[in-house]
Amino acid sequence: MTTTEPRARFRFRGLGLGVYAFLALAFLLIPIVYTFAFSFNDAIKNNIAWRGFTLRNWTNVCDAAGICDAFTASIIIGIVSTVIATVLGTMIAIALMRYRFRFRSQTSLLLFLPMASPEVVLGAGLAAQFLSLGVNKGFGTIIIAHVMFCISFVVVTVKARVASLDPALEEAGRDLYGSPNAVFWRITFPLLLPGILSAALLSFSLSFDDFIITNFNAGAVTTFPMYIYIAASRGIPAQANVIASAVFILTILVVLITQLTAAARARRLARATQ
Repeated sequence: MTTTEPRARFRFRGLGLGVYAFLALAFLLIPIVYTFAFSFNDAIKNNIAWRGFTLRNWTNVCDAAGICDAFTASIIIGIVSTVIATVLGTMIAIALMRYRFRFRSQTSLLLFLPMASPEVVLGAGLAAQFLSLGVNKGFGTIIIAHVMFCISFVVVTVKARVASLDPALEEAGRDLYGSPNAVFWRITFPLLLPGILSAALLSFSLSFDDFIITNFNAGAVTTFPMYIYIAASRGIPAQANVIASAVFILTILVVLITQLTAAARARRLARATQ
């Protein structure tokens, strides 16, 4: 066997991997492209067949009955749940990593249960608890339910960031006569901030996207995923595609801004150390 045969085989494998990656990416992007394209569809009762191009759906998003109320409800629930879960999860993560107390390992294990449990089990269990306590379902029960399963993801994310911190940095702050509060807010918190922001974004996306747990505990409240589920039986309006496309575009912009900001900060640090 000549030396050119392994090289040709390697190039063939590389080409096959590239084709496979392209097909997988295209398969993942097909629903997004469909959603974005049909947000411009001149639909009337349903949004399945293409009827013509129009910008009316983007300029009159709230024409579909109840869609803006559902979207606003999801935004409010997502923000409130994210703030509560991020604050509590960050404190729990720091406590689990920095302090020793009784039932520490059991607490860490229990925090993983919402992540490991099926959503239908968690949603039905919370709904049964609210029913037995006589709590009326609504915004409050949805927020409690979302905090219950989002807090586990926050703890896991922030714990990883706490574990990567260099204790020497905090010791240096204490050696410079910094108080515990000053060391935390000037050294520890800025170092934890990327992990906290990542946990908050993950928590918000999980809360905004959730349907199963929300459906068990929503009562008369309709969130955006519930609206899509209910509307699917009679045809999802084009305005729902508009909102979904806008959320996707906003997410891409946030990621791009974050990456560009991080790259600019890295370049400034590189120039400063030269």
